[in-house]
Amino acid sequence: MAEPIHDKIKRSLQAAEGLYHRLVLLVGETGSGKTGVLREVAEGFGSSVINVNLALSGELLELTAKQRSLRLPGILDQIADQPQSPVVLDNLEILFDKDLQQDPLRLLQALSRNRTVVASWNGTMNSGRLLYAETGHPEYRNYDSVDALIVGMDGSATIDLSRMEGGRSKDEIR
Repeated sequence: MAEPIHDKIKRSLQAAEGLYHRLVLLVGETGSGKTGVLREVAEGFGSSVINVNLALSGELLELTAKQRSLRLPGILDQIADQPQSPVVLDNLEILFDKDLQQDPLRLLQALSRNRTVVASWNGTMNSGRLLYAETGHPEYRNYDSVDALIVGMDGSATIDLSRMEGGRSKDEIR
C-alpha cells in the first residue's frame, strides 16, 4: 500500500530540519488536491494554512508598483512569522506575477532559512526540473536545481529518491 502524501510531507519535514533551506514543496497541477493535503498537514501540527494570495494582496494594495516589488520579501516574511511550525503556505500565484519582479522559489528559500516551510507549488516536477506554467506563458518558471525537498501529488518524493540513489537519506548521512 502506498504511503499517503501527508506522511511523505511529514518525513520530508523531519529530513529538512538539518538542511540549509528547510523547505518542502508540495507539487501538483491545479485541482490535484494540494490544499486538502496542506490542511491535513497543518492540522496535524496544530498549525493553519496561510493563503498567500489573500494575505499579500491586502498588504500590497496601497503601494506603488515599485514599492510592491521592493517591499514584497519583507511583507512575506512578516506574514510567515508565525509561532507555529511548520509554516504552511498555499495559493502562491501572486508571487509569480511578472509585475512584482520576484523569483518565487528564491523567496520561499529565503523564508525557510529561519523556519520550516511547507508550500504548495502549482506546477510539475519533470525529469528533475521544477516547472510553473507552460513555456511561453508570462509567468513561466523553470528550475533545474532546487534546494528544497519535493513531494509530488503523484506520490513521488525526493526523500524516497535519496534513499534509492545512495542507499541512505540525507538525514541518515549526518
